[in-house]
Amino acid sequence: MTSPTGDRDPIPESADVLVVGAGPAGAAAAAHAAATGADVVLLDAATFPRDKTCGDGLTPRAVSALRTLGMTGYLDRRPRIRGLDLHGWGARQQVPWPASRFGPFGSAVARVELDDDIRRFAVDRGARMVAGAKAVDVERTGERIAAVTVQHDRGRSSIRVGEVIVADGVKSALGKTLGRQWHRDTAYGVAGRSYVDSELSDSEWMGSHLELRDTDGGLLPGYGWVFPLGDGTVNVGVGALATAARPAALQLRPVLEHYAQMVGDEWRLTGPPQRVASALLPMGGAVSGVAGPNWMLIGDAAACVNPLNGEGIDYALETGRMAVQLLDESRDHTVAWPALLRQEYGAAFAAARRAAGLLTMPRTVPVLGRPGIRSAALMGLVVRVMGNLLTAEDTDLIARAWRTAGAGLSRFESRPPFT
Repeated sequence: MTSPTGDRDPIPESADVLVVGAGPAGAAAAAHAAATGADVVLLDAATFPRDKTCGDGLTPRAVSALRTLGMTGYLDRRPRIRGLDLHGWGARQQVPWPASRFGPFGSAVARVELDDDIRRFAVDRGARMVAGAKAVDVERTGERIAAVTVQHDRGRSSIRVGEVIVADGVKSALGKTLGRQWHRDTAYGVAGRSYVDSELSDSEWMGSHLELRDTDGGLLPGYGWVFPLGDGTVNVGVGALATAARPAALQLRPVLEHYAQMVGDEWRLTGPPQRVASALLPMGGAVSGVAGPNWMLIGDAAACVNPLNGEGIDYALETGRMAVQLLDESRDHTVAWPALLRQEYGAAFAAARRAAGLLTMPRTVPVLGRPGIRSAALMGLVVRVMGNLLTAEDTDLIARAWRTAGAGLSRFESRPPFT
């Protein structure tokens, strides 16, 4: 078995299941697959621990997915987040997470820790880890992948494969090789994050500012966040929505630094933003080519990201589990995998990305936001949607209306999610 870091370890000759990408989606898939007794290789171009641009927040849905994975006690000493502290247009609402099957608490863990911890959990389950090796090409037998070509510091090697799960992130280099396309006609996200020392890093609330402005005071189609990490720091970030027709024209670093100054007193920030990083996020299943006979794209690679807030850790963990379950149910994933993704997320993604598209128009933001922030009921709905907490099991009027709207939009969209 390879060591957890993969330093100088030989590249395996074969694997029943090769998982490309060891972030939360890939590591979760590797852990679930290893639990079935399969010979699993978990491959990543980076060596761990490594950083990842993210807000680091875990919704109750993500917390539930970690429990389902088997990491039941992992968050015991991490922050217990009660809900969102929402701000905008001179108003404030503290909205607890709504009652749901996912539980009452969220959390927050820096991705440099979270990703490494889930990866180690997969290795402990029996997955073989190979780090510092990048999947760059495939060899096919007909439409099936027979082997994956890997580039590493000693040259190139091939790994013979039975199944391939592609979890190599938003850019998904291997996904592109396999035919994955990102369609930017629906909303996508641009985001920047930083870490700042704070005297309130043990807060029970995630800060969220719905009225995001640039350094000149102009209103932006996005929001700012402050997520407490419980270690003396908070994750401070900004995100904006865009489409191909209305690209986000903002300089992330100045906006982020301006936002950090704006929340400095509220969060008792004691230093400047550090480790600033940014990312571009496909959202709402806005990709096609997510599966073939013996391969599937999961997590960020499949654009499984909430179009309203850029959150994707819960979808990453869930799609890792779903992909492994499908391995036992399907001999050809070409149709089965996108159909399963649409069944699970299609209606919600269709509704959310249409709403996100409206929010890319600056005039829409104050029209909806100014009265909305003053209504506890409306903000409760916002938290349910932004937290990915509406499920098929929910039967209340709001949940039924959201699903109905999403199902209708899916039928009439020129390109429904995952097509």
